[in-house]
Amino acid sequence: MSDPSTATTSARSADGPPLRRTIGRRVLLLFVVGDILGAGIYALTGKVAAEVGGMIWLPFVCAFVLATLTATAYAELVGRFPQAAGAALYANRAFRRPFLTFLVAFAVMMSGITSASAAARAFGGDYLAEFVSVPTLVAAWFFLLLITGVNLLGISESVRVNVVLTIVEATGLLVILAIGAWALLTGEGDPGRAFVLETDGSAWMAVLGATALAFYALLGFEDSVNLAEECHAPRRDFPRALFGGLAVAGLIYVGVAFTSSMLVETDVLAESTGPLLEVVKVAGLTFPPALFAVIALLAVSNTALINMLMASRLVYGMAQERIVPRVLGRVGGRQTPYVAIAFTVVIALTLVATGDLAGLADTTVLLLLLVFATVNVAVLVLRRRPDDGTDADADGTAADDAARPTFRAPTWAPVAGAVVSLVLASPLTGRDPAVYVRAGALLAIGVVLYLVNRWAVGRTDRTGREAAAPTSRA
Repeated sequence: MSDPSTATTSARSADGPPLRRTIGRRVLLLFVVGDILGAGIYALTGKVAAEVGGMIWLPFVCAFVLATLTATAYAELVGRFPQAAGAALYANRAFRRPFLTFLVAFAVMMSGITSASAAARAFGGDYLAEFVSVPTLVAAWFFLLLITGVNLLGISESVRVNVVLTIVEATGLLVILAIGAWALLTGEGDPGRAFVLETDGSAWMAVLGATALAFYALLGFEDSVNLAEECHAPRRDFPRALFGGLAVAGLIYVGVAFTSSMLVETDVLAESTGPLLEVVKVAGLTFPPALFAVIALLAVSNTALINMLMASRLVYGMAQERIVPRVLGRVGGRQTPYVAIAFTVVIALTLVATGDLAGLADTTVLLLLLVFATVNVAVLVLRRRPDDGTDADADGTAADDAARPTFRAPTWAPVAGAVVSLVLASPLTGRDPAVYVRAGALLAIGVVLYLVNRWAVGRTDRTGREAAAPTSRA
């Protein structure tokens, strides 16, 4: 039985030549920015305001710092292993424990499903209510089925939709920034409110909890490591694109958060599932609220589409590598993994019925914080094995050799990244216990699949050996 980290490498060697190197630094930068921007900032600004009052931008700054710490580990590991396998590959190379590697891959996959479920709940909120009044759960279910339909059409169609939606969601955030700039120039709103920290308890506990929630909006930067094999020079370009993309997204988020607090009362933001729509409605710079609601709905849709695509392909890949039952790897007439898609959407439909927007977003963050802690520790472990893949190019080309030197994170960065990830994953944040129960249940599904598959594979291997035994004796 293989482990998830070998999926890409084994497929590449078995099925043909390596992936084509077609992605330059600018395209990679746009991908990082597009992957980060999405449902988080459109839907969770109000939930963050409920935790810290008017100082909404502070948790986003803290979340940006955390993301940057972990990004240093990813940047160094991409330089050592410029392959499309991500955290599972790094865990396997560092710890060499197939079960741990599987858990990392499965946690990443489940985080995609919980993220899409959170986006579905956001879709059924105040942005949709601008046009029609529908129960949130009904709207969320319909939305997930619609996303599933796009997923079933095929990967090329899904990618085209993703490109369009990325442009739309970025436009919506630029509108909010323009509104904020206009408000500052004309003296509208209350900039002082953005520096008021209001909490019911300890201030630092409130900021810690809000940071854990705001971190959802910055997720996505880690997905870019899966493009390493298709970059012209991953060792040179990836760190610059990764940190540049995080910086751009971070600045946009801080600007949007400051604008929201400046123009809208904190109580109004806290009660809204469409907080940026509230900004548009009170802005002196006129922009049609209905048009912005459409933009927000499309941005939420893009987040869900990206995550459901990623989750279904991870399930398919693990099935092909005999890590989970092979039935999950079946492909339909349109050459899409329809069983894996069905598996992921059933879990998503269940999740939206059992959790709210903040709870599902927090579950996503919890799962990925555990992955990030593993990645940060992995980079420190792998430094003790300098010959383990460090000098191996993805395709052995001289062009990639020219991209050296490899980025090396300052040792304190992954250490701090691991510690902060574990702190934010702990109950110190005031996280609802239901989030831990939900995350544990999702990982338990993976453990069951893993054990069932081991039993099935072992039984098949024994049957094959017994069938071959008489022939060998003869």
